[in-house]
Amino acid sequence: MRCTIGVDIGTSSSKGVLVDEAGTILATATRAHEVSRPRTGWVEMDGDVWWDEFVGLARELLAAVPEAEVAGVGVSGMGPCILLADEHDHPVRPAILYGVDTRSTAQIARMTAELGDEDITRVGGSTLTSQAGGPKIAWVADEEPEAWSRARRLYMPASWLARRLTGAYVLDHQSASQVSPLYDIEHERWHEPWWQRYAGTIEAPELRWAGDVAGTVTDAAAAATGIPAGTPVVTGTIDAWTEAVSVGAHELGDLMLMYGTTMFLVATGAETLRTPSMWTTAGAFAGTRNLAGGLSTSGALTAWLKDLTGADYPELLGEAATSGPGARGLLMLPYFAGERTPIQDPDARGVIAGLTLEHTRGDLYRAALEATALGVRHNVETMRAAGADIRRIVAVGGGTQGRLWLQIVSDVTGLVQEVPETTIGASYGAAFLAAGATATPGAAPAIDDWNPIAETVRPDAALRPFYDALFDRYVRLYEGTTSVVHDLAADQRDATPTTPTPEAP
Repeated sequence: MRCTIGVDIGTSSSKGVLVDEAGTILATATRAHEVSRPRTGWVEMDGDVWWDEFVGLARELLAAVPEAEVAGVGVSGMGPCILLADEHDHPVRPAILYGVDTRSTAQIARMTAELGDEDITRVGGSTLTSQAGGPKIAWVADEEPEAWSRARRLYMPASWLARRLTGAYVLDHQSASQVSPLYDIEHERWHEPWWQRYAGTIEAPELRWAGDVAGTVTDAAAAATGIPAGTPVVTGTIDAWTEAVSVGAHELGDLMLMYGTTMFLVATGAETLRTPSMWTTAGAFAGTRNLAGGLSTSGALTAWLKDLTGADYPELLGEAATSGPGARGLLMLPYFAGERTPIQDPDARGVIAGLTLEHTRGDLYRAALEATALGVRHNVETMRAAGADIRRIVAVGGGTQGRLWLQIVSDVTGLVQEVPETTIGASYGAAFLAAGATATPGAAPAIDDWNPIAETVRPDAALRPFYDALFDRYVRLYEGTTSVVHDLAADQRDATPTTPTPEAP
């Protein structure tokens, strides 16, 4: 039976799928893990865990379907992450994760002063924020000179797996475009002058597209994983973009809305749109560009409330439904881990306004769901103001399993959401990329056949005036509390680190 394997390294877990030629999932496997938060604003992870979990997942999948003949392997992972390794591919320090890690504020300011906002945006497409990989590289050079002196290669989760599986040192264009400002988005290549200035001792990885074959499984990797030597491995990309592939939301005019530990949005077009509030990136495939955004919390926020109250998700969802629109007069800002787009404020913090002794945990949970929906609306309106042509919205991720959350997002934003049959996520997209890369000419699968739309969620028009007013209050609440919240954030920077965030529902 001809199959492909897809593995995704996520923030809270790694997931693997074994899929046949028709897109049917034959086996799944998961490994839960935790990120490290050694200081407020730092989020990192041991890169060796990525490979160890891949090995375990691959062996579990193959054991579940002994008759499987693996035709290809797809890889994916959270990002942009910065994993620096020495000449022997030993990590010199834990990987620094994507925009939720806000340690590089000083480097962002210095690089912006040295290069200028206008030139940074012209070359890389986006201004520098906590999402950008370049300042994180500079942080290691500035703050950990011993580790920096040994650093010779740059990896992200997908490229780390590709390296361990095939020996190829590659990075996809989409991921590279988030190593701002070291990538030239118009010419689709590393920007050599700035690479030499900020990462000169590191060998620049060869650039490929997400669906390109990076190489084939080596004998050593075959012995470790059970995947036959010689099996092709695709280059892969960052999980949000792989997730968009998994639901066919990567065509011009598409917006992918990913419900996970964080909320992520990817709008696809042909034009390079630039706005300081969002991230401009290369697409997963040649000829496409993305305007992307992300909330720093979504499922992380609902999981925090679940753990805080001791209730389970079904209980909280039922109580939130009873609470009703507006959560009986509560309004929450979901900035519990700072915020990425569109406010780009790492010192933002969560705010709950309107609390009384009569409010319940169901009201709080409803307010959290509405807060993430209001954050999505803020992003969508910013994208459209920048010129994004959003014609179709596809929802994906673990949070799509709860119909209430989907309905709230549609009601708050006024958007119709399409929900595909399979929302398992980026691992499925990685398997699809592998199937396409290894198919015989003219026989590549179509994602519409693999994963058709199963449900359409439409907004309740009667609620639009209410949520228009609530959105106005949401924006004003942030503006009105920023000064106090930033003072509090400054007090927190050297506080005891928080516990790792569990996976979203």
